[in-house]
This record gives sequence, C-alpha cells and structure tokens, in this order.
Amino acid sequence: MNIQIFGSKKSNDSKKAERWFKERRIKFQYINLVEKGLSAGELRSVAQAVGGLDALIDDNAKDAYAVALVRHTPASMLEGVLLENQQVLRTPIVRNGRQATVGYAPDVWGGWE
Repeated sequence: MNIQIFGSKKSNDSKKAERWFKERRIKFQYINLVEKGLSAGELRSVAQAVGGLDALIDDNAKDAYAVALVRHTPASMLEGVLLENQQVLRTPIVRNGRQATVGYAPDVWGGWE
C-alpha cells in the first residue's frame, strides 16, 4: 500500500485518519493541504475516484466566500478554481494508488489492507 493523507492539522477527521493508520501500523505520507496542496493531476485522480469534483467540496468550510465562488463556477472552470481555493476541500483526502476517499472512511480503508 502507498497511502497518502491530504489533510489539515486543524481538521479533527484528518487527525482521526492519521490515528487510524498509525494504530494499524500502516505507513502513510501526510501532506498538509495548507502548506502544499494537491497538484492538478492529484486533484483529477482523486475526483475520478470519488465521483467528481463536487464530492470534494466542503459546503461548511470556514471560507464562505470561497465556497460561494466554487459553487457558482461553471463546470468547465471548476478544476482551476478548486486548485486556487483548496481551503474548501473536504478533509482528509486519503489516496491508495488510484483509490481514494474524502472524509473519514475507515470502512473503506479496511478493505485496502
């Protein structure tokens, strides 16, 4: 397994995901979305795995202006706007190769073992 966790240190679900993998002694790479963020290729790969870009958007994100901007962006421009406003992505985003989840999903991760 090649697990990557994209999250935020302030996100409780990101902390729970880290703990879940640590408790099972599964090695993972943690990427802080605030510092680094997803590349365009990573965003496309995750979106394809989870059912589209809309599944990645957290409507309850603290930056209400960015959420409104993303929600009113035409589909053809959404990827670019999301790359510039990654603070509206749901966390954690957990990748295992071409598989991915958004949010805390231990039932899915257990099937990856």
